[in-house]
Amino acid sequence: MPTLNASLNAWDTAAFADTLCAELRALGAARLPLQAGMRHGGYVLDDIRGVMLLGAAATPVAIEATVGVFFAGIIAGCNCADDPTPVEAREEYCELRVHILRTNGEAQFTLSDA
Repeated sequence: MPTLNASLNAWDTAAFADTLCAELRALGAARLPLQAGMRHGGYVLDDIRGVMLLGAAATPVAIEATVGVFFAGIIAGCNCADDPTPVEAREEYCELRVHILRTNGEAQFTLSDA
């Protein structure tokens, strides 16, 4: 389970949004549930293009944040010479809920319904 200790330490400061976004980008697409949020492609590329904080609140147990993630995906074809499937990256966006435990910074991610 990934930890977001820098974000936990930055909670309730002006640096929280930037810190959280930087830590999520550093995790990479493979550690986030982006595949489930794809709308145009079939395979997530490991290139997170941007993260923005949409909202955050704290409970005694955890910090709950919602973030928007911009990333890229492709439609994976058969790689045949005559395959008409485009190989260009397609822009994708999804919203994730981030649950950071206040005791140790462990983070869980779920796809937001919004």
